Amino acid sequence: MRDLEGKGAMVTGAANGIGLGICRALAKVGVDIVLADIERDALERAHAEIAALGVKATPLLLDVSDRDAVMRAAQEVTRALPKLHILVNNAGIAFQGSPLLSVEPAQWAWIWNVNVKGALHCLNAFVPLIRAHGEGGHIVNTASICGLQVNPVLRNGPYAMSKYAVVAMSETLALDLEGSGIGVSVFCPALVATTLGQSARRRPAQFGGAYEPPPSPRRDMPTDAITPDAAGARVRHAIEHDEFFVFTHPETRQWIEARHRRIMAGFDQLDRYLAVGK
Repeated sequence: MRDLEGKGAMVTGAANGIGLGICRALAKVGVDIVLADIERDALERAHAEIAALGVKATPLLLDVSDRDAVMRAAQEVTRALPKLHILVNNAGIAFQGSPLLSVEPAQWAWIWNVNVKGALHCLNAFVPLIRAHGEGGHIVNTASICGLQVNPVLRNGPYAMSKYAVVAMSETLALDLEGSGIGVSVFCPALVATTLGQSARRRPAQFGGAYEPPPSPRRDMPTDAITPDAAGARVRHAIEHDEFFVFTHPETRQWIEARHRRIMAGFDQLDRYLAVGK
């Protein structure tokens, strides 16, 4: 996927934030894009912006949590693009960090159906389109650095749980697609300046509708924010160079190393247990 010009891409969560940054980065090298999002007005603005970059841009109003709608969308993508080469599963939501046992069932349903099942729906619908032409392609699943550790500052366990699942989904997909010519990346950014924190106003009616979140406790963010365009450029580079784990902030290496030390300590404890047992 070194030469992306003339390729076709499907990007979910494309109307703002990371998704729009990815669309900009792809459009700048000549990729035609189907932009999918749940917000009509934002989608129209994003569509106009990407079309102005000189590529074919097609807006697609889509709730990725609705499996039937996603499967129908495959037909619309086929009409919009001669061939689909790139799928970016970027649509996602978050809600403010909550004690695990205080999360209501509707919130669990919402975050799981969008962040995990939504990505899986899109894989089921669109991977066959990439396979069909036999030219290879690439799939990007947006997880988070929180998909590799539960951050003690952010206290965003429910969100992290969903993103851990996206990481495992991506690892599984990469194994399943070995030898197919279709690459897989899992994007694990730290802080990006997006509207993810405003997810509450986008909650669909079937999960309880839009709501006003409670005030968030003030916390010093553990990293500086990068721009959506910087995130988009990082993802495009990962597609071009077939990277699997895709990171944005060098300082988060320490977070993952600390988690792995904790895991290795568990094996050390096992060794001591077995030694005593002998």
